[in-house]
Amino acid sequence: MTLELGPADRAFRDDVRAWLAGALPAWLSDKVENGLELAKDDYLLWQKALHARGWMAPNWPTEWGGTGWTPIQRYLFEEETALAGAPRVIPFGVSMVGPVIIAFGSDAQKRHYLPRILSSADWWCQGYSEPGSGSDLASLRTRAFRDGDHYVVNGQKTWTTLAQHADMIFCLVRTSTEGKPQEGISFLLIDMKTPGITVRPIITMDGGHEVNDVFFEDVRVPVENLVGKENEGWTYAKFLLGHERFSITAVARSKRQLERVKRIAGIEQAGGQPVIADRRFRDRVAEVELDLMALEFTELRYLAAEAEGKAPGPEASLLKIKGTEVQQAITELTLDAVGYHALPYQPGQLRDGSNEPPIGPDYAVSAAPVYFNWRKASIYGGSNEIQKNIIAKMVLGL
Repeated sequence: MTLELGPADRAFRDDVRAWLAGALPAWLSDKVENGLELAKDDYLLWQKALHARGWMAPNWPTEWGGTGWTPIQRYLFEEETALAGAPRVIPFGVSMVGPVIIAFGSDAQKRHYLPRILSSADWWCQGYSEPGSGSDLASLRTRAFRDGDHYVVNGQKTWTTLAQHADMIFCLVRTSTEGKPQEGISFLLIDMKTPGITVRPIITMDGGHEVNDVFFEDVRVPVENLVGKENEGWTYAKFLLGHERFSITAVARSKRQLERVKRIAGIEQAGGQPVIADRRFRDRVAEVELDLMALEFTELRYLAAEAEGKAPGPEASLLKIKGTEVQQAITELTLDAVGYHALPYQPGQLRDGSNEPPIGPDYAVSAAPVYFNWRKASIYGGSNEIQKNIIAKMVLGL
């Protein structure tokens, strides 16, 4: 696939840019640009604007509210929204459980859940990882047994992102202990307001409340909330992870953040040269930029394959590995560009309503918290070590 755009694609890109210029509030893009904490209402404001425009789910079939765009148009849309500083769409509904429901859900599930995902009436979270069952997900121990017209669920999920805001959770649960571990897993859709569910915050090292423990104690889930067939949830889980790993790549957002690093590094420091004057720093920026360029072309090849009707395969693992490595490298460059200004810990400055003046320049406030937070990138969606095993087995045949 070539990056040379035809007239139709150029017109599409211009249309997206014009809409973003009028629809994206400057205060919201400033928060995204500077790595400040976004509230649930910030995400909802943006997602509802996309929904009103009909652009909430570009990757869905048109019959369920998708846009009908070509893969290159979806790529251009992602690039333009990222470069404009738009918040990311929370992926758990649109990019993860939505495609699973479309591919494997019942007609009733599609009619009920898909419109609510598009309108942001339901905020979803993901119930995969458990204590001791993260990368080895097939060893999960959350159990569900059939009791008449319900499943009764007991167990614990951990690292559940934004569960404190969620209306629904999609869960992998063990419904059988016979055969291989993967053969006894089912995929359930669970209302977070169901009695017996407890959400407890996990405060991360950057001081943020992003992830949670979720406990299930005799939680009764209607049988109609089972996606597909009982004990075949592992198939649906792998399908979902392929979509998740591709979305993690985030080339356009990394491009925007790398440009921010260059701007910060070009600021003259008190009593000295700007950081960008250091040749070794420039070499590191150039290395990341080259990796990002190679990653972009790999993503375009992936999209070309998708245009031919190919589903996400093991190549998504390659994108996930390199995408997260680039993201982490950019946070390291940001920390070095900011220098000693990153030392003060100012969690209040990351949130709205702080009355305390920042210590140092505004652009430095989020450098250390973002650096620490993004250590997670090489772990979620399946750790990078596991992705290398997938590539070795499925691509290299080792």
